[in-house]
Amino acid sequence: MRIAMLTTGGTIEKTFNEHDGSLRHALTTLPKLLATFRLPDLVIETKQILFKDSLQITEDERAQILVEVRETAVSADAVIVLHGTDTLARTGELLHRELAPHRVPVLLTGAMRPYEFRDTDAIQNVTEALLAARLVEPGVYAVMHNRVLRFPGVIKNTELLTFERA
Repeated sequence: MRIAMLTTGGTIEKTFNEHDGSLRHALTTLPKLLATFRLPDLVIETKQILFKDSLQITEDERAQILVEVRETAVSADAVIVLHGTDTLARTGELLHRELAPHRVPVLLTGAMRPYEFRDTDAIQNVTEALLAARLVEPGVYAVMHNRVLRFPGVIKNTELLTFERA
């Protein structure tokens, strides 16, 4: 199976700067994260589209994500987009609307805590997205916290810090 994994940054890719105590996007954590998995029958091609907090993503950059997903979906069996959770639903709605009819599964995932943190949800969410890529029908999905939610109508629940149906 061939999976295209695109990253836009988000909390999942933030790293801790010991000098000033800040969390920021300095170096991608994706290669280190993927190296922890045993994936003998997957070919994963990664590409960094953006590298920022999703609250800073402009509409032009969201359109750029759409173009990248559309282009990579031609040669992949599934596309996984690592995305910040704050505007993941907005990007998911755009992809659902603009990619129809859907040819492959497009799965958006992220994390509430950075990959580098001991209590991260990044490993769980990427694992779930990789498994969902094998199991779901073509369409656009949010995959996090033991949930696979098909767009349209997915929202972030800021109290429970997860995603749910609207």
